[in-house]
Amino acid sequence: MIRRGRVTIGGAGLAAIAAVALLTSGCGYGGVASAADHPDLQNGATIFSSTCGGCHALQAAGTPGNPAIPAPDLDNAFAGARSDGYDSVDIENVVLDQIRLGSGPIATYTNPEHGVQGLTPQTQMPPHLVTGQNAIDVAAYVASVAGVNGYVTACNLGNAKTGMAIFSCAGCSGCHTLKAAGSTGTIGPNLDQLAKALTLPIVVRQVTNGGAVMPPFKSKLTAAQIQAVAQYVVSVAGK
Repeated sequence: MIRRGRVTIGGAGLAAIAAVALLTSGCGYGGVASAADHPDLQNGATIFSSTCGGCHALQAAGTPGNPAIPAPDLDNAFAGARSDGYDSVDIENVVLDQIRLGSGPIATYTNPEHGVQGLTPQTQMPPHLVTGQNAIDVAAYVASVAGVNGYVTACNLGNAKTGMAIFSCAGCSGCHTLKAAGSTGTIGPNLDQLAKALTLPIVVRQVTNGGAVMPPFKSKLTAAQIQAVAQYVVSVAGK
């Protein structure tokens, strides 16, 4: 069961929330959120997009996750628990503990009716990515939106053909700001600000080989997909 301030695993109804390993890092030791903390959901949304959205998929934030940095899809992580009646306070405290404590190497379980069956290795999350009131704000924001629309079918990158679909599906929107794509990522360069410097060969080379914190996509995208997403970025950046 889930109890406020402490999370324990009990019953099949907890599979989605327990196996995502948000519950495996000693939850209960970081303290709980309370009404006195007065979380600012707008601040939480802003910080989530800039700090967490490069790794985690969350439909309400418009972040698709990043296949190069696999991390739990937060909608699918909490959809099962939410449908079983667990409230946002319970989810908020789980998320708050995870932010404070981080995680060791973890694996997530995806409901076989909505995605890949079984356990999938995920990337270790460091502790204290955000702290203090900001951590409370992020936890409250995630708890207010994660899983509210049920399970989300993962984007199939192999079937993405258009530049816009590839940009979203490959996780570009979680790292880059691009107004035309509705993305506000801050991990990588703001593509709208770089519009005048972007040419098709430059973007193709960057997507193919990566650079700085950007991973290469030559093993994840076909040559045609790289060409399509590069053409999309060049055609819409700054507009």
